[in-house]
Amino acid sequence: MNLMKDHWDQKDYEEYIEYLKSLQEEDYRKFHQKLTTTKYEILGLRVPLQRKIAKEISKGNIEEFLSFCQNTYYEEVNIEGFVLANIKDLDVLEKYFDSFLLKIDNWAICDGFCNSLKIVNKHKEYFWKKIEGLLESVEPFKIRVGLILLLSFYVEEEYILKILEKVQSIHNDEYYVQMGFSWLLCECYIKFPNETKRLLEEKVLDSFVQNKTICKIRDSYRVSKEEKEYLKTLKKM
Repeated sequence: MNLMKDHWDQKDYEEYIEYLKSLQEEDYRKFHQKLTTTKYEILGLRVPLQRKIAKEISKGNIEEFLSFCQNTYYEEVNIEGFVLANIKDLDVLEKYFDSFLLKIDNWAICDGFCNSLKIVNKHKEYFWKKIEGLLESVEPFKIRVGLILLLSFYVEEEYILKILEKVQSIHNDEYYVQMGFSWLLCECYIKFPNETKRLLEEKVLDSFVQNKTICKIRDSYRVSKEEKEYLKTLKKM
């Protein structure tokens, strides 16, 4: 199917969905269902293929394509996220960003979208403000979007202290928030051990996040045996 279209209509979009269905792999669908909890129907398309499809769509009329996007299939939503991540004009992305976040109901769509959003590198301050708002949300996957964007683009010298200060205000017991939080702090420790260690020593984080962060750090081959032993003493009971 030609996906690099200058014009999309409803019939084109319906044909696109049928094309996605034609590519599904039953074994992969069953495998992915075990990994991902979602309200969307999973077809069973591998991520590299989804990225390839999104890249082709992005060479055509992106905004017309997005005007027809629905949310029936997991891959349909995931590809929409990859298409959005290919947008290079911030003004265009801004029109779709917030509404797309409402479609995110699982870690895979969240993380794939966030990791792919390279435009963040050119607009760090704009997205920092977006992230601040997301971290203050009560919706778990909005918080996780904020955390994964930090993990993907902000763990650097200019932002490390701001990250460590900002995350102290997060108190949410949803599993995918806590795991994203722990993953972020582990990466902060790997790149900025002294700064992150001070936060762990203060023991101001929720017990699960504190302990899971330490577990993740101790699993890393980039941390010395001596550091791992010390970190074990910082676990909260």
